[in-house]
Amino acid sequence: MEKKKSNDSEAVPVPVPVLVPVDRFGFLKQEEHGNSPQRFIKSRSSTNYEKEERRVTKWRKMIGAGGSDWKHYVRRKPHVVKRRIRKGIPDCLRGLVWQLISGSRDLLLMNPGVYEQLVVYETSASELDIIRDISRTFPSHVFFQKRHGPGQRSLYNVLKAYSVYDRDVGYVQGMGFVAGLLLLYMSEEDAFWLLVALLKGAVHSPMEGLYQAGLPLVQKYLLQFDQLVRELMPKLGEHFTQEMINPSMYASQWFITVFSYSFPFHSALRIWDVFLAEGINIVFKVGLALLKHCHDDLVKLPFEELMHALRNFPEDAMDPDTLLPLAYSIKVAKRLEEMKQDGEKAVAKPAQTVNPVQQ
Repeated sequence: MEKKKSNDSEAVPVPVPVLVPVDRFGFLKQEEHGNSPQRFIKSRSSTNYEKEERRVTKWRKMIGAGGSDWKHYVRRKPHVVKRRIRKGIPDCLRGLVWQLISGSRDLLLMNPGVYEQLVVYETSASELDIIRDISRTFPSHVFFQKRHGPGQRSLYNVLKAYSVYDRDVGYVQGMGFVAGLLLLYMSEEDAFWLLVALLKGAVHSPMEGLYQAGLPLVQKYLLQFDQLVRELMPKLGEHFTQEMINPSMYASQWFITVFSYSFPFHSALRIWDVFLAEGINIVFKVGLALLKHCHDDLVKLPFEELMHALRNFPEDAMDPDTLLPLAYSIKVAKRLEEMKQDGEKAVAKPAQTVNPVQQ
């Protein structure tokens, strides 16, 4: 039987690339359940759009061109700035404002050429570890999805540069989510200097202890968090004791990644707005607010169900419009300062008891 000849004049079908829908933050849209970061991204009506435009205009007047008026405005009206940040920084200005409130813009201007030197001319002992973890950072975001694509290359560069800049810290896995979050709102070099500002404490307490060997700052914060839970929610604290639950079993990532690891993305951004402006206390406040919101359910659960609940909070508990007002109402600054002073006294006490003997 004669084979049918192909017609050269026929057009060869070209595969059409499948366009995957993404949300307004760049995450792949999927069924919204579990810990998908695209929950709570609310549809924008024309009224909401107009309201957002008015808010952006207010912010632009406040920060000035390129941030030129920012410091002056903060000095004149700090309470207005604090209130507006707590309501949420407009997404189109978030990258610039984060740099201004963190002090990273000043570090960038004072260190021209340093980032390029670290990326291009230096080598890091952590390079293989960074490469191994790159694909685990925001895998459902289009910027980081492509293997060796621009997002993964930028993330590698920032993490490698920091591991060289601060060899005592080097690289720890949780740093990828922090750097990845920053890269969604700014350039590589800007993200690097914001990471430096955070870990070295340009404005607030240094974060580097979260990533140093043994995670000393994580251990300190978890002990303080446990104490706060027992003082503010004694019934829940007692239930945790009975079920042998401690914060290291559910809250470590809250501190290491400042809720950027598994929290709904929109909520994480709102927390980061406040974190960069006010410091680590917001992590304590949000963690306590989550427990407080779910308190009546948590105190009834046995160990396995309790662990599942602490790692999978309900959607309404993580909605920033519900969670953050509750978090702001929880006062922790004074008690945390008291705990810090008690810790310092405990460290100094042995030396004081030895001195009389030595004399």
